[in-house]
Amino acid sequence: MKENIYSVIAGTGSFIPENVILNSDFMQSTFYDQDKKNIDTPNEDLISKFQKITTISERRYADDHMVTSDMAYLAAKDALESSGIDPESLDLIIVAHNFGNVKKNNRKSDLVPSLAARVKYHLGIKNPNTVAFDLIFGCPGWLQGMIQADYQIKSGNAQRIMVIGAEMLSRVSDPHDRDSMIYSDGAGATILQAVRSEVPLGMIAHAVRTDAFNEAHYLEMKESNSPDYSGSELYLKMQGRKLYEYALNQVPQLVKDCITKSNLEFDQISKVLIHQANGKMDEAILHRICQLFGKKSDPSKLMPMTIDKLGNSSTATLPTLLDLILKNKMKDHDLNKNDYAVFASVGAGMNINAFTYKFA
Repeated sequence: MKENIYSVIAGTGSFIPENVILNSDFMQSTFYDQDKKNIDTPNEDLISKFQKITTISERRYADDHMVTSDMAYLAAKDALESSGIDPESLDLIIVAHNFGNVKKNNRKSDLVPSLAARVKYHLGIKNPNTVAFDLIFGCPGWLQGMIQADYQIKSGNAQRIMVIGAEMLSRVSDPHDRDSMIYSDGAGATILQAVRSEVPLGMIAHAVRTDAFNEAHYLEMKESNSPDYSGSELYLKMQGRKLYEYALNQVPQLVKDCITKSNLEFDQISKVLIHQANGKMDEAILHRICQLFGKKSDPSKLMPMTIDKLGNSSTATLPTLLDLILKNKMKDHDLNKNDYAVFASVGAGMNINAFTYKFA
């Protein structure tokens, strides 16, 4: 049989901030709606409903002195150390994020130099052929970076690529918007390398779509909800109901198309690793995926979740989740040789993507 080149995960890493922010920490917050009108529902009731809908009970915020590239570097360092890979052997460093570095005391996006260049600098990589660049693709950014890396490896342009997802949403969330309780900080890193094999392994197939005709502004940057706000900063805003409906209507079919494109049956999928956006929404997406295949869903076995404790850290949720599973830090969930998993994400753009992966 003929050998082909496949992209195989050679190492993973993550950085999870130590600062735990509980739901009760929002009890003294003053929330307004997007019309700048005070939400008169008692915070205790509002927070209780929030947890029931999202499953989030706590989230993590980075230390005040840190920025996104710091977290990305620490996740990259973890991946390199746990894999034993020489950083000088990397052909590419791709950092997926959406806001650049945002300082605690100056909430403006800092994008020059790129976060990937800063990660390379902090890693002390001297090799000029280690090309570093950023990717902005909403919450599906890390997954899209993996897809782009797969193209580079299979075309013969690269042998080893690091893909990082890092985000500090605590710095771009409006303290007067109840949606701010969803967001968190973190980073995850994955190293892909070229492997020749007669049988398919690693990244098998992918699917991607962008819906920007009517849906482009479901997530966007706007001023604070507070009627008393006089600053110039912009904050992340979402049309929650429209985003929820879009995800439920579009993500399941794209995931099904990706699995079918891989010549796999749903029964062969060991895990569905989905962007940790909203606990109940992710469960609803899984249920609809199973419906499309005529199967029953069991989220507790099929879909590992971190959002209840780590919140939504955008591009970081999937690589962090993967790292925790592979390092045996997710109770009742593991991934072993010859297991198939499907990864999926949805976010600003609106963008959706997925890929299937066979563990080697």
